[in-house]
Amino acid sequence: MPSIRSRLFLGVIRNSHLLRFKLKRESTIDFDSSIEEFRAQVDKTPALFGKLPDHISLESVMIDNLYAEWLRHADAPKDEAILYFHGGGYVSGTCAVHRTHVSKVVTGSLINAMTFQYRVAPEHPFPAALEDALAAYQYLLDQGFAPNKISFMGDSAGGGLCLATLNAIKEQGLPMPTAVITLSPWTDLACTGDSYQSNADTCLSPMGSWTVFSHYYAPDMDKTNPLISPLYGDLAGLPPMRIYVGSDEVMLSDAIQYAEKAKAAGVDVKLTIGEGLFHCYPICAPAFPEATEALAELCDFMKQHVAQEQAVEVA
Repeated sequence: MPSIRSRLFLGVIRNSHLLRFKLKRESTIDFDSSIEEFRAQVDKTPALFGKLPDHISLESVMIDNLYAEWLRHADAPKDEAILYFHGGGYVSGTCAVHRTHVSKVVTGSLINAMTFQYRVAPEHPFPAALEDALAAYQYLLDQGFAPNKISFMGDSAGGGLCLATLNAIKEQGLPMPTAVITLSPWTDLACTGDSYQSNADTCLSPMGSWTVFSHYYAPDMDKTNPLISPLYGDLAGLPPMRIYVGSDEVMLSDAIQYAEKAKAAGVDVKLTIGEGLFHCYPICAPAFPEATEALAELCDFMKQHVAQEQAVEVA
């Protein structure tokens, strides 16, 4: 059963429109909706999560024309890195929007993280975001980071892009990162899972957004292309991974189906479904215990896996 604090937190989110003196939630996206207005709303979210903690430093990086940011902790090893893939439905999202979320992971894992601002649709449809993701990973490799010291992490569309990047890495014969964590990953842009219907009313994502954003990202394209929808790829040989998803969101099926397929392919994968919880709930730590527990668990997973790799190297 969901904790009292998580239910209170969810209640505040569901009724936030009342604080703006509106009787109904503005919760529908269609092809007439303004992407610019949607982005402007997304860009306001950092104010809800507070400022960057004092113990985290920020460093901007340009990878050719790709903007990226390092979030660093003074006590973190300099030879380890998290490559973070931000969410935003492939149509929005920036490094700035996700700084506070990523800083929690850096603090909990003591592993520095680099976020990157991939190009978004509809101005830049597939494969622009994937090309930028590969460029960011190649940058880390070129900077001397060993693959077994690099973890991938992504949320929502960023989680899907993270997993699609693994498929591209496999196709290109590049070395795999050491571990992968995704929060509510969008693995099926064809949106075939049952939860797109069964959870449409309980999900906090705007109604119809998945259909519109999928079209903008991959217009007139085969949505079952594994580089667009990682669910349809050959998952054998992928790194150990942990997946977190809420039971009340439309992307529940995406996470379940991907985890099942990965397990069948021999991947070390664990799926955690937060009962009564919502999209990307771990980033809300420490607001309620389920999020705090998930964040601690995923940070430990990254730390332990890097330690295992180090032990193998010493042996």
